[in-house]
Amino acid sequence: MSRKSKQHDKQFKLDALKYVQEHPDLTQEECCKNLGIGLSTLARWKAQYAQNDGDMPFRGSGNYASDEQKEIARLKRELRDAQDALDVLKKAISILGKN
Repeated sequence: MSRKSKQHDKQFKLDALKYVQEHPDLTQEECCKNLGIGLSTLARWKAQYAQNDGDMPFRGSGNYASDEQKEIARLKRELRDAQDALDVLKKAISILGKN
């Protein structure tokens, strides 16, 4: 069974870090449980936040180095879907043509 990771937007990540700072009475484990994230996820977000001088890098879903690569991947998916639809139509025409 494959486990799909949940995508969090930039604002959620920043709010999570703020939540941890505003609740010093809670342990990090308790904060993570309240936020519905893992402890390692929070640690990674903290490191990213510190490395980027108080900003959280966020490119959306996928790990693309640039917007061009993201667009190429989208177009490849779109082409694959169109080719699949064309194959289905070809099969349907051949089946209907035999009758």
